[in-house]
Amino acid sequence: MILVTGATGNMGRHLVDLLLQAGEQVRAISRNPERAGLPDDVEVVRADLSRAEDLRPALKGVDRAFLLLAAGPAHGFLSEAAKAGLGHVVLLSALAVTMRQAGALGGVHAEHEQAVARSGLPWTFLRPGAFMANDLRWAPGIRHNGVVRAPFAQAATAPVDDRDIAAVAARTLLDDGHAGKAYQLSGPASLTTAERVRILGEVLGRDLRLEELSPAQARAEMVAHTPEVVVDSILTLFASFVGRTADVSPAVRELTGSAPRAYADWAARNAAAFR
Repeated sequence: MILVTGATGNMGRHLVDLLLQAGEQVRAISRNPERAGLPDDVEVVRADLSRAEDLRPALKGVDRAFLLLAAGPAHGFLSEAAKAGLGHVVLLSALAVTMRQAGALGGVHAEHEQAVARSGLPWTFLRPGAFMANDLRWAPGIRHNGVVRAPFAQAATAPVDDRDIAAVAARTLLDDGHAGKAYQLSGPASLTTAERVRILGEVLGRDLRLEELSPAQARAEMVAHTPEVVVDSILTLFASFVGRTADVSPAVRELTGSAPRAYADWAARNAAAFR
């Protein structure tokens, strides 16, 4: 039995589908099982990651788990997982843990990794960089007037498709030999913000315009929904990406046997969100 946290999110849902296709029994944690919308073959249990009384039955009979700590705190889950004899935990971390300039953003993920390592459970860390899906935040502006408002037009990342992260997660859960390893995940190409806007416009058949925000303008918008210390870390990190080429990792190809999906492929698959 494999337990998946964050199963209703984009990446988690892809992971659930891949595990079912592999013939695995899958259990998903949700605070609202009736709204989960997962396949009938998935056992969906109501649980809060901060409540031991929820976690004990959720972990019963589970031998492997995918852990997304945005879904809840680490300590309680790891403690109960160790008591339950969990055989392997795959943690979704972030590439920011490897970057000094990531500040608080990297620190949060580093703390998660340290907590998992200290738990005594066999672990694998997945460290994706930028998610292609993050660009869905541009959809309202594109639908409204074809304008993308973003800072650092020349900041380069190698964004990765949720489906490729899910494919790597599935392989590390299904195959032996991944315990104690950390994998950096990226898409196939280094792309600046301006290049991604251009590709998205080509896929949509529209002339999109990038309105570059100053760091101060971007910060004012971001602090409305993100803690200030995290916002400052994100802006510092992306400022450091200007004028450089992002590293491209071979991990997706090596672990899945398939090349990571191109940004244009992701844009075409999600085109309806921008129209």
